[in-house]
Amino acid sequence: MSPVAVVTDTTHYLPSELTTAAGIHQVSLWVNDGETHVRESDMPDYHAYYERLRRSETMPTTSQPSIGDFLAVYEPLVQQGCDIVSVHLAGGVSGTVESARQAAAEAVGSGQRRIEVIDSNTAAAGLGVVALAAATVANAGGDIDAVTARANLAAANVKIWFAVDTLEYLRRGGRIGSAQAWLGGALKIKPILTCEHEITPIERVRTSGRAFERLAAYLQARMDDGADAWLVQHIEAHDQAEAMVERGREIFGTDPVAVSQVGPVIGTYVGPGLLGVCAAPSSLMR
Repeated sequence: MSPVAVVTDTTHYLPSELTTAAGIHQVSLWVNDGETHVRESDMPDYHAYYERLRRSETMPTTSQPSIGDFLAVYEPLVQQGCDIVSVHLAGGVSGTVESARQAAAEAVGSGQRRIEVIDSNTAAAGLGVVALAAATVANAGGDIDAVTARANLAAANVKIWFAVDTLEYLRRGGRIGSAQAWLGGALKIKPILTCEHEITPIERVRTSGRAFERLAAYLQARMDDGADAWLVQHIEAHDQAEAMVERGREIFGTDPVAVSQVGPVIGTYVGPGLLGVCAAPSSLMR
């Protein structure tokens, strides 16, 4: 049986020790802040970036990996005899998955290996869970059909909610999706959003405290539905993230799979102050 390699992109923002231990390969998206054009994977100091983002009058831009970026990861794996399952950021948010499909067609050609490209329809920790679920089956010796099936099952069952301080970054970056309808009266609210193919509005609340409680209530609802693996992510909101971890431990009776900060590619469009939660059945990663 040929081995199966799992590839994802940098917008999962899981701790590197977690993805490295799972054997997940990675393709980086790009960030252009007006002065430099760098791979997100080469930007370890997120704090400095977000300080510049707060002060900047010019919106930084981001870009998907090129076909060449994908080929640089795919081709060595194909040469090693691997099939590949490549799982990526929601296609409604980024063209990354389409670049992956084009690169996959070129990398495989008329050869004997297969590359399955999957639109996770989610982002950040949600994407990370889908990649981890796929890697679990690959590492257990599953073939490409089994790995693909697990990735698709995870994508259907993982859910994320996140609260942002303002919709302004989403508006400026053109990623606001159906939350566009909230813009007129959104100055004094804390939007709660999700990503289901695109950024989708859930609820508007009046204070950060209320937003925190709604995210915690969402974790409780997910646990009640059987989603017992959970994650917390944030952008420059360390105290809120720590408080959410404590609340999550009360709800689940376990530690989170991961707690991490969201990086510049997604952070550019949601802005500092984001607090997010993610939950999925732990059976997906067994």
